Amino acid sequence: MDKLAKLITDIGKLWANYRGAYFTGIQNTLILAVAATLAGCLIGLLCGVLNTIPYTKNDHPAKRFFLKLLRVLIRIYVEVFRGTPMVLQAVFIFYGLPYFTDGSIAFKGMAGIWTAALIVVSINTGAYMAESVRGGIISIDPGQTEGAKAIGMTHVQTMVNVIMPQALRNIIPQIGNNFIINIKDTSVMFVIGFVEFFATHRNIVGVNLLYFPSAVIEMVGYLTLTLLASFGLRWLEKWLDGDDNYELVSVDSLAMSAGTYSHPSRKTPFDEQSKEFSAKERKREQRERKRQELKFGRPKGDR
Repeated sequence: MDKLAKLITDIGKLWANYRGAYFTGIQNTLILAVAATLAGCLIGLLCGVLNTIPYTKNDHPAKRFFLKLLRVLIRIYVEVFRGTPMVLQAVFIFYGLPYFTDGSIAFKGMAGIWTAALIVVSINTGAYMAESVRGGIISIDPGQTEGAKAIGMTHVQTMVNVIMPQALRNIIPQIGNNFIINIKDTSVMFVIGFVEFFATHRNIVGVNLLYFPSAVIEMVGYLTLTLLASFGLRWLEKWLDGDDNYELVSVDSLAMSAGTYSHPSRKTPFDEQSKEFSAKERKREQRERKRQELKFGRPKGDR
C-alpha cells in the first residue's frame, strides 16, 4: 500500500508540473496519426486500383508490359515497407536521403522533422492499405463488373461508380485498425527528433528520473486514445450501415402501392402479428360477411 500511495503521489506531481507537455505530446501524436492515415489511405487506394487494372492477351503488348511492370513495382513497395520496422524506415529517410544526395535533400528544423515523420508514417500505412484495397476490390462480385461493362462503362467508370463505393465500406475496419496502429507507432518517431507523446515521456524522465510513474501516465494516455478511436470507428460503421429496417418509397403510380407502407411497431394494437389486431380483424370480417349475406344471400356452399 505504501508503494501504491507513493506511485499516486509521484503521478500527481508529474501531472501537476508537466501536464502541458503531456497534452502537447498527445496533440502532436493525434495530428500525425490522422494526417498520415489519410495520406496512407490515398496511397493505398491508388496502388490498389492500379494493381487491379485488367488486361488480356488481346491487348497491345506495350500495355501488358506496362501493367505487369506496374504490378511488380507496387509489389516491391508493399513487401519492402511491410517487411521492415518503421523505426528503420524513419532512419533511412531522415538520414539516408541527405547522405546519398550530399545534403541537397535534407529535413531541417521542426518543419523538416514534421515532413519526414509524415512521409514515413504515410508510406508505411499506404503499403498496408494497398493490400486492403486490393482485397476489398476482389471481394466484390465479378458479375457487377461484367454488368457495368455490358452497359458500356469504362474501367474508370466501373471503379468509381460501382466497385469502389462497396469496396470502401468493406475496408473501413482496416482503415480504423491502421489509424489505431498509427497512434501507437508514432512513438518510434522520437528517433528523428519528433516530439510526440512518447518523446515527451522520455524528456520528462530525463529531468526527474521518475520513469515508472511517467510510464503509467503514458499507458493510460495511449489506452484512452485508442479506446476513443475504436468507439468512434464502430459508431461510423453503424452510421454507414444505416437502419436495420427500410421503408420503400415509390413515386411511380403503377408501382406496387405497398411500397409506401410503413409497418407498425411490434406489440401494438395495429400490429398484424398481435392478438389484439387478429381479434379485431376476425370481428370485422364476420360483420362484413353478415352484411354481404343480408344483401346478396348466403353463398351456395354454406347452405
